[in-house]
Amino acid sequence: MGVYLDYAASTPLDHRVFLVMEKYYRDVFANPSSIHGYGREARQGIDVARRQVASLIGSQRREIVFTGGGTEANNLAIRGLVKANSGRHLITSVIEHPSVLEVFNELEREGYRVSYLPVNREGKISLEDLEREISDDTVLISIMMANNEVGVIQPVREIVRLAHSHGVLFHTDAIQAVGQMAIDVKDLGVDSMTLSAHKIYGPKGVGALYVKAGVQIHPLLVGGSQERKRRAGTENVPGIVGFGQAAELAKEELDERIAHYTYLRDRLIKGVLRGSEGKLTGSMDRLPNNAHFVFEGLDGEMLLMLLDNEGLAVSGGSACGAGTVLISPVLTAMGYNEEAGIRVSIGMPTTKEEIDQAIEIICSIVNKG
Repeated sequence: MGVYLDYAASTPLDHRVFLVMEKYYRDVFANPSSIHGYGREARQGIDVARRQVASLIGSQRREIVFTGGGTEANNLAIRGLVKANSGRHLITSVIEHPSVLEVFNELEREGYRVSYLPVNREGKISLEDLEREISDDTVLISIMMANNEVGVIQPVREIVRLAHSHGVLFHTDAIQAVGQMAIDVKDLGVDSMTLSAHKIYGPKGVGALYVKAGVQIHPLLVGGSQERKRRAGTENVPGIVGFGQAAELAKEELDERIAHYTYLRDRLIKGVLRGSEGKLTGSMDRLPNNAHFVFEGLDGEMLLMLLDNEGLAVSGGSACGAGTVLISPVLTAMGYNEEAGIRVSIGMPTTKEEIDQAIEIICSIVNKG
């Protein structure tokens, strides 16, 4: 079939997760809001999952809100925090995921003022730039924990301290980071944080939002009292149960996963840089499963097609906007102009042999020009 190295886009469902979910598709089908025994059994599944997800990030159970995915969680976090608190000025970065940036774009159209922080060549924001943008009217700062394209990790703990010193709320999109690094929301001090199940070998269509106890948030969806009235609608019980199981496994296996990812990532980086004229983008303060390369003089879309033709599945991005070439605002923000970029992301099923095969394919294609 080839080599799949696009785990940052989505991971396969862990068979141990599926085995837990299966029961809730087949046998425990009742509405978890029903008060009879069948409903209480479904509710118990959600309660267990909430504890498992909370444990992964060091939060309390009541601080977890289940959603229909990471995009919904980001929308709820940003709109919900802004609507529930006073202030008309917001701060984010230019390299956020579209599920964050497009919310800020909409809020601008609604009359809010938004500051978009640049990043340096390493892909990081400047704390000095951030402090200059904070005003008395700033209500929310939202900076991702780790970039979904180049994998660079932002100084979240320091950003939180700065935000709170000015009385400003802080949200982080941690969808790429959860399950790739140790995260403790109490230690970080964040006010809200988003997660997604299908990035950690759980099911698609399920996400979660951590909301610190005492922080007010306005719901996006109304019409029911589910999720402590923060997200109305009958819960996706099998999906939530699967998310919980995936979170528990991620916590138990975190050290093993990080070691596996790091070894293969470093092998990949050394091989590609040794065998081609490619460049690694961003700081090495990055996710353990992420390597992102740029190649001068190549068409980004064509490069992806050629790699796919050889059976290698990766993601792309290019700073060049000519024709139909894929455009990467992240690479543009980091100062790349016409380089074709590829993101190679590693998963638990990835083997050393697959990495070596990927190195051979990448170097062979890019060296042909």
